[in-house]
Amino acid sequence: MSNYERYFADKREEHLSELKEWLSIPSISALSEHKKDIQAAASWLADALKRAGMETVEILETKGHPIVYAERMKAPGRPTLLIYGHYDVQPVDPLNLWTTPPFEPDIRDGKLYARGATDDKGQLFLHIKAVEAILREEGELPVNIKFCIEGEEEISGESLPEFLKANKEKVAADAVIISDSSLLEPGKPSICTGLRGLCSLEVTVSTAKTDLHSGLYGGAVPNALHALISLLDTLHDEKGRVTVEGFYEGVPELTDLEKADLASYNPDEKKLAADLGLDALYGEEGFSFTERTGARPTLELNGVWGGFQGEGTKTVIPKEAHAKITCRLVGTQDPQKTLDRVESHLKANVQKGAKVRVEQGERANAFTCDPSDPMLQLAADAYEEVYGKRAVFTKDGGSIPVVATFSRVVEAPVVIMGFGLPDENLHAPDEHLNLVNFDKGLLTLVRYLHKTAKVEPSRK
Repeated sequence: MSNYERYFADKREEHLSELKEWLSIPSISALSEHKKDIQAAASWLADALKRAGMETVEILETKGHPIVYAERMKAPGRPTLLIYGHYDVQPVDPLNLWTTPPFEPDIRDGKLYARGATDDKGQLFLHIKAVEAILREEGELPVNIKFCIEGEEEISGESLPEFLKANKEKVAADAVIISDSSLLEPGKPSICTGLRGLCSLEVTVSTAKTDLHSGLYGGAVPNALHALISLLDTLHDEKGRVTVEGFYEGVPELTDLEKADLASYNPDEKKLAADLGLDALYGEEGFSFTERTGARPTLELNGVWGGFQGEGTKTVIPKEAHAKITCRLVGTQDPQKTLDRVESHLKANVQKGAKVRVEQGERANAFTCDPSDPMLQLAADAYEEVYGKRAVFTKDGGSIPVVATFSRVVEAPVVIMGFGLPDENLHAPDEHLNLVNFDKGLLTLVRYLHKTAKVEPSRK
């Protein structure tokens, strides 16, 4: 048993007790009644960073929720790593589907159950304790460390992007480290080298000035629901491709090497469909599941509604119908151009007698980085030494908008090395963290910090 294995084994109960304390704070960023809890979670984090040995620790107030910043810069000539995470969590609804209360952390079958256990308090906590362990065991860190932790990730807040742009020198680093992701499967680590961008919009189709009686007017006037459904059907062709003119501008063609890499972790698609309760998967023709979800853009309907929704029958022709749409973006697709193109398509294809109104929403650029960068390769090495398997470099279908902001502002590689698992119910009832990855995550991060000390810093 190595010194660090012994250290973490001896401290395990103490560390889990601390994490439970933090997880007990209901820091739900989306609900205004939890503003005091957001403040309490930020204060708890600041205190934990001080206890860990960070020299400068600040709670920075913003127009929204506080940013917690900390640094220890006592390794001259060594690289500086900027660790990012978030202390806010998702709402807990539906509450009745939780086995135990979401803010009363409970360990069952080797898993820690609580809201925020895997997204992202639990994973962020590993970094704090890895830094603390090295300082306790060695007296100093092998690299310079900065923490920049936000409380608005779950609501796509603007406070952190604004802070980063206004404080480029403060957040300057040789790499940004993020643990807000998952292993591919138990025992199979991964490092994400690509995240899709995002844009969203809400569509309203309207017809008459009021709902109309379907007996008196049916068959003779436009129906907002029919008009909306026919309009939405124009957005894809029979092969699953988006038909919006210019939509695929900026989408890179996959190289043979990228295709081979993606194929290496593509699931058994028949089994995946069965596991999801489906007869078959569906998507853009000519691409695998992994290619569709990691390397191709999408246009998805997230909600469609209108007309009478209650029990029984009400024979009306609705005057209005609505849809929510999101697009996942890749490569250099421009979120604003994409929104404008989708809006133009909708207005050009709405049926006669109906009007369409579009409200544009979120915009986030896609992120990609070079897996050959030494900072990413060393992360893969650290995983291999602890897990016995070298991390696979993957492209993730999700979006973390601030990652692209970090990459652009800090101008350094972003290393996304997570310790969750895909089935840990993040954003859902019974969210949890497998404690085997709590244990291995600590060891992996300690090894990674030591390995990066050998990299020549890009900033003098």
